[in-house]
Amino acid sequence: MASPTRTDPAPAEAGGEPLAILCGGGAFPLAVAHAARRAGRSVHLFALRGHADPGVAAFPHVWVGLGQYGKLKAELRRRGCRDVVFIGNVLRPRLRDIKLDWQTVQLLPRIVRMLRGGDNHLLSNVGKLFEQDGFRLLGAHEVAPDILVPPGRLGRKAPDRAMLDDIAIGRQALTTMGPLDIGQGVVVINRHVVAVEAAEGTDLMLRRCAELRENGRIRTPTPSGVLVKVPKIDQDRRFDLPSFGVLTVEGVARAGLAGIAVEAGGVIAADLAAIIAAADAAGLFVHGFEPASPT
Repeated sequence: MASPTRTDPAPAEAGGEPLAILCGGGAFPLAVAHAARRAGRSVHLFALRGHADPGVAAFPHVWVGLGQYGKLKAELRRRGCRDVVFIGNVLRPRLRDIKLDWQTVQLLPRIVRMLRGGDNHLLSNVGKLFEQDGFRLLGAHEVAPDILVPPGRLGRKAPDRAMLDDIAIGRQALTTMGPLDIGQGVVVINRHVVAVEAAEGTDLMLRRCAELRENGRIRTPTPSGVLVKVPKIDQDRRFDLPSFGVLTVEGVARAGLAGIAVEAGGVIAADLAAIIAAADAAGLFVHGFEPASPT
């Protein structure tokens, strides 16, 4: 029997409006929902059909399609939601694959312009649309600050001098590429950038690095090299903060790298304890470096 498309709205907690969480795929939407509840706030999840995890059913929720902005807006207002968090993985759709409701059809010229650019361009313009309709957008880390990665050594191992040099090269590369809205991760081995994350995402980039080792294009001993992740320069941090998880650790191990380095306070992890346990078991380091000082 098909699950219902919605649950009855639950009353907001006293003293605050319910929080709306627009859910893509992965574990982060549920982590944010649980964190908001622990903080005493009621939540309503607006789950993107074909992307969100079935676990949204544990909360008051509505299933919506990517082209149903009219329905989404009506449901947000019906449930008394003004604060909205965007969180989770969503593959960039082809316009022809989106089933548009009437209000979204009226926005079609604007949507076409949104799709002509990088992810930061797209998400920032989606955010402006919501704000113009009276909603207030919050970053997931504002609702669930525990998902932000802290600074320092995060497991048993620490990066050595050579790894710190690789981290510095990775940070420089990402700072240079950031204004081009390319990606949020690179792999550096012996001060050499061997892979750049683009549309394929971190997991496929790491798979490519493993294949490069297998076919002899990378010949350094294992483990060597590091995955570096930072937010893009001038990124709107309410959207699409870089993230990593246990699958990232597994990919780093398969690629023969020595560890993971991320910007503390700029990268999110849904279950940091599980990440650290996986890294320790694989003999990898996980390191949170301080953000660069503004110039």
